[in-house]
Amino acid sequence: TYKLTGGYANMPSIIPSYIYAIFASVIISGLIIGASGAVTLNIKHEAEVKQLINIADYVRTKSTDIISHQPQESLSSTSYLNIPTSIGNQRYWIKLSNDSSKAWITAGFGTVITSSDKQLEIPFDAVASGEYVSGSGFALLKCDSDGSTTRLVLSGGQ
Repeated sequence: TYKLTGGYANMPSIIPSYIYAIFASVIISGLIIGASGAVTLNIKHEAEVKQLINIADYVRTKSTDIISHQPQESLSSTSYLNIPTSIGNQRYWIKLSNDSSKAWITAGFGTVITSSDKQLEIPFDAVASGEYVSGSGFALLKCDSDGSTTRLVLSGGQ
């Protein structure tokens, strides 16, 4: 027999095991969804970095092409670059630079040009300068030669 105390019969105070199983399932599901999201973001980032490197390589190829077909007289060539306005939903930048021994292309994400580890060397002796920020119109690559010096300039046109 049960005695009523405070209006309740002697109820078990242990939560049934299926309630624990539901809570554990919710926690594990949350962890799996979070981990899947992190993996997806990492794959997306790796794909965007690869696309940025591919764009920089395309600019290097076009630079090599325009320099190698440049006549030795005082002429200039201009080439429009067929590059996307963004990678994913991010803007990016490309910059041409040189020192006394080589010219190179750097690229990075954002609209502010900073240093970057994504650097590709241009295999010609040229004075390289200029920058392009995606979303600022067409990218132009201009090559001038005066017979002794080849100048390569990257710019964003309207």
